Amino acid sequence: MLITAEQKNSRQSDRKVLLVANAVKKLSVEAALKQLAVMEKKASVVVLKVLSQAIANATHNHGLKLADLHIQSIIVGAGTSYKRFRAVSRGRAHSILKRTCHVRVTLTTQVPVVKPSAKTTKVATASKAEVTESIKSTKIKAAPKKVATEVKKTKKASK
Repeated sequence: MLITAEQKNSRQSDRKVLLVANAVKKLSVEAALKQLAVMEKKASVVVLKVLSQAIANATHNHGLKLADLHIQSIIVGAGTSYKRFRAVSRGRAHSILKRTCHVRVTLTTQVPVVKPSAKTTKVATASKAEVTESIKSTKIKAAPKKVATEVKKTKKASK
């Protein structure tokens, strides 16, 4: 099973993020988390967040354990570039490209995930009579009416 997480338009150059991604691509998930926590590059924070998001997707959405996960790929691609300029002499301008990147982490499991079949899952259906009985059995107190009458009394008393 493949689990993915992606962050788009991260305000860093794809070349700088790719250096960090290549450093942890071959490691196990636990070792990659430890390595990213120790790295002193700004790009390590981006890769760490996306890897943590992929782990959270696997554990929360699919009920997988951290020990069963392996990094299949970390893909870093160029995003859009913000175009700015710097004023220079004689009324001219030099262009500045503020680059962004997209980071995608794909995790895989070696443990096969068994989906429940239609025969094993049974949806509990209640008849309309059972539902109305359960609604009637729950008593709702008439507190709002009491409060409304007290508000009316206080308005009359204040006049």
